[in-house]
Amino acid sequence: MVKSELIELLATKADITAAQAEEVVNLYFNTIVDSLVTEGRVEIRGFGAFTVRKYKAYDGRNPKTGQKISVPEKKLPFWKTGLELRQRVDGLGAGAGAGSSLSASSPF
Repeated sequence: MVKSELIELLATKADITAAQAEEVVNLYFNTIVDSLVTEGRVEIRGFGAFTVRKYKAYDGRNPKTGQKISVPEKKLPFWKTGLELRQRVDGLGAGAGAGSSLSASSPF
């Protein structure tokens, strides 16, 4: 599924216009990005968590030339899948596990 398909599906299921659905989808993703930029954490129970991981600087090699290069420290977004989503993808069914918060009609 791509973003435009998500917007279409949301517009249909929520009975709103495509423009309103696009605004909701953009707000959702922008909120996650803003939280990660400020080194926050976004956790959606049963679905997963977005965090930022810090990586130290290191000396690497250019694979094409073999020349040594210095790679600066960096921060990268990291995703950890929630238990319920892992179980559902693995075919253990909707609501596998105690305390399921995702309904059978959920797209997750």
